[in-house]
Amino acid sequence: MEQEKFSIRKRIQSFEYAFSGLRLIFKTDHNIWLHFIATVVVIALAIVVKVSLVEAAFLAIAVGLVWVTELTNTCLEKMMDFVSKERHPDIKFIKDVSAGAVLVASATALVIGCIVFIPKFIYS
Repeated sequence: MEQEKFSIRKRIQSFEYAFSGLRLIFKTDHNIWLHFIATVVVIALAIVVKVSLVEAAFLAIAVGLVWVTELTNTCLEKMMDFVSKERHPDIKFIKDVSAGAVLVASATALVIGCIVFIPKFIYS
């Protein structure tokens, strides 16, 4: 298979597809708004309490983890709906485990947030 030549136009187009996907998820998924609000709160709180660079990095990783799992979960759910509209135990398993991944990521982010923010309020 012959490899395609590098193209700036195609790289720009791939960014356009990515931003289109983000616009679509905000239009179609109510959970993404909860993550968006949580992200804004975390950023605002981080600025107010003046987190360190290392703390900011951990918060960014935690927030990114939640976003990536939510986006992946939504894709898997849509894919499974495309495969079959009928209820099927295997599809239920896939959707439930995918949702579980979002729960684990969110719980991890919450723990990281507590580790970073609670001492700021206790010792300030």
